[in-house]
Amino acid sequence: MKNLVVYILVLFTFSCTENKKMIKGETPFQRKMNAEFKDASRSPLKSKDLKNFEGLDFFPYDSTYVVTATLKRTPDSKWFNMKTSTDRLSKERILGVLTFELKGQTYQLNAYQGEELMQTEGFENYLFLPFLDHTNGVSTYGGGRYIDLEIPEGDIIEIDFNSAYNPLCAYNEKYSCPIVPRANYVDMAVEAGVKAFKK
Repeated sequence: MKNLVVYILVLFTFSCTENKKMIKGETPFQRKMNAEFKDASRSPLKSKDLKNFEGLDFFPYDSTYVVTATLKRTPDSKWFNMKTSTDRLSKERILGVLTFELKGQTYQLNAYQGEELMQTEGFENYLFLPFLDHTNGVSTYGGGRYIDLEIPEGDIIEIDFNSAYNPLCAYNEKYSCPIVPRANYVDMAVEAGVKAFKK
């Protein structure tokens, strides 16, 4: 009986070790993304890509890409139809302008609030930050990347470019993804976050 218990414990330990190895990632964000992409019930990947999926390709985590920004709200901004990768239009408004320093340079990006998510439970404070940079079409998706933020109570907000991710249409054209506005251009190579998907 004692030997059986030891055998079961060994199997359990081996199983846990294997499961940890299956989900790759240097940070919790990377592991979460890889877990979601590996899960057939949630993955945006096509079945042929999911079959051989081992993990997304990320830039190494770099703390210099975590910045503190000032949010200047634009309460009078009007709702507009943001173009997407399909015929669908996404109703958005500029909630405010984010000003921050990155690698010694000052940048300003518009932060957007979507009408649909604003009315969805759990996403009332969701803030959408799409951006373009020098890596697009080289080491990252050509259409730019997104960062998820939450509307702060004050005017200070942290932006972690290590959590930048690709639109779902980068993996599967069935998805409708907002097209990143040209105004949200970071004039440098942002080597942080998710890289382009290699099929």
